[in-house]
Amino acid sequence: MGHWHDRIAARTAMAFCLGVIAASLFLSPVRADDSPAAASPSGIASGTDHPARHAGIASWIAPDEVKKMAGWVLDSGDNRGAPFVIVDKSEAKVFVFGKSGEMLGNTWALVGLAQGDDSVPGIGTMPLAQITPDMRTTPAGRFVASMGHDLKLDVLWVDYPTAVSLHRVINTNPAERRLERIVSKVPAEHRISYGCINVPAQFFDSVVVPAFKGTSGIVYILPDVKDLRAVFPAYYDIDDPGKPQAALN
Repeated sequence: MGHWHDRIAARTAMAFCLGVIAASLFLSPVRADDSPAAASPSGIASGTDHPARHAGIASWIAPDEVKKMAGWVLDSGDNRGAPFVIVDKSEAKVFVFGKSGEMLGNTWALVGLAQGDDSVPGIGTMPLAQITPDMRTTPAGRFVASMGHDLKLDVLWVDYPTAVSLHRVINTNPAERRLERIVSKVPAEHRISYGCINVPAQFFDSVVVPAFKGTSGIVYILPDVKDLRAVFPAYYDIDDPGKPQAALN
């Protein structure tokens, strides 16, 4: 959201994209009241532990919470063999993974101006002038995502009803200093969007587009206010000996 890159004006343009999303992955996001789509493997166990799939996670240069989330995704099979993205709002970084769990790349990103893990109901159709600074949040949760278009450019639609997408960084309002902010090493500087996730154009073209070309995938947006398990009820720490027995069968 934000400028025309940041939000949508005509939902009919995404009819095909929505059809792909609905039919893909044999899994739809689960919503509770007005909360964002939360992860749930629908009771499907991983069948067996796959230590080889996440053996290299410890060596990644990534926040611990990202490593743990990726470990759970691979251990539980929550991504259903599809590419996936982990968005760490607190650190303002995006991590993209292939179908087999290999990290394809990571980058700094711009996220919602305000802290918060829920979108305001109806924000996807609100005029920008009515969106106050405290409403400019990037929702946390598990989202089935697919490539599509806004009014002009291709984007990765994350949560279509709230007009949240992952796209190339925009610079239509120089006063926002988005190009400067996205390379800053201070996470607070990356809080500027209306809710969308902005990434460098080269990263979008060379990592995101190839990963999601012709397929749908999962975007996991980590919370910056709520507890991780409040957003992802099925989540467990793969290094915790008390993790659900179903994941060990």
